[in-house]
Amino acid sequence: MKKIITTILASMVACAAVFAQSDTTPLAVVKYNKSETIMLKHLKTRVAFVQKQYNMDSMSAEQKQTLLDNMINEKLLCQAAAKDGVVISDSQVDNTFLATFSQQMGRQITQTELEKVIKEQSGKSLDEYIKEMSGMSLSDYKAYLKSQLTIQNYVSQKKQNEIRAIAATDEEIRNAYDMNKSSFKWEEMMKLFLIMVPKGSNGMAAKALCEDMRNQYIKDSKKGESFVSDAQNGKSYQAGELLIEKTSRQAQALRWSEDKLRELFGHKVGYISEATETGTDYQFYAVLKKYDAKQLTLSDVVQPETTVTVYDYIKNNLSQQKQMQYFTQAAQDMSKELNTNANVDRKKKGDALTKLLNW
Repeated sequence: MKKIITTILASMVACAAVFAQSDTTPLAVVKYNKSETIMLKHLKTRVAFVQKQYNMDSMSAEQKQTLLDNMINEKLLCQAAAKDGVVISDSQVDNTFLATFSQQMGRQITQTELEKVIKEQSGKSLDEYIKEMSGMSLSDYKAYLKSQLTIQNYVSQKKQNEIRAIAATDEEIRNAYDMNKSSFKWEEMMKLFLIMVPKGSNGMAAKALCEDMRNQYIKDSKKGESFVSDAQNGKSYQAGELLIEKTSRQAQALRWSEDKLRELFGHKVGYISEATETGTDYQFYAVLKKYDAKQLTLSDVVQPETTVTVYDYIKNNLSQQKQMQYFTQAAQDMSKELNTNANVDRKKKGDALTKLLNW
């Protein structure tokens, strides 16, 4: 029996060693400016990332080889960028990483705050959460962001004159408007001034403050500007102007019933609501302006009280699309020039590579 157990344990150790060895198998060495090895485990991490992003259950060996080629090209461009002095700081990476979360929360958030929110809402650490969402560990994900920012800055610097010269033509703009005319319209809209006072630990105090601010606003509507200024300086309430549409989508976004939204649009300009209670705060609003629904022409502004016309909006979007297409092609061309036998040592090729990618 002892001999059998020993044999089984030896087999398990041998299997573990083979697994570890396969994961650390070098696939390619990129050596344009320094020597960097892409191992099988690095490719597996990228495959997991792409599968998460595109909700894919599996990838073929051919698709994995394409990802490997992309990783080689990324290394080449990053090394070329480093050689030319293009450097992305850790703080830039952190800011980019936190930007999406800050946008979702409506304010700038630090990583420490994010870690706390993730823990409270999911019970997971930030690293566990990022792994679950992206297929990458937090450190791997930030390394990926850094490489993408480096490539973006490097190619943009190298091709800045060409990129700036790219713009949508008048014909392209008018054709785009003609093909998407029905999407360029105003729904019936209303501009509000909204005050929200969080209940916190003292709901009575929040109610009293909200009612006091409403009384001040009734006496002088210009008080709204000082309310906004004070709120921005850390006062215990939120205040600002809000443009809303008379749509089911807007009602859902505000967590209002459609009946409540219809009631709101029944009020005239100048109407000031009572101070009302929600689950988290006390609030009141004032109706500042109302806008009728209408079909927009190329010369109309996209949104009330702005200066960007439909023509400008389409031009900017089409120009950005064309610039991005040029950028993508430029990055591919630059990496192709660098992707030589002198700069890349492919450790696995042909059938040997295909066999290795069949996991």
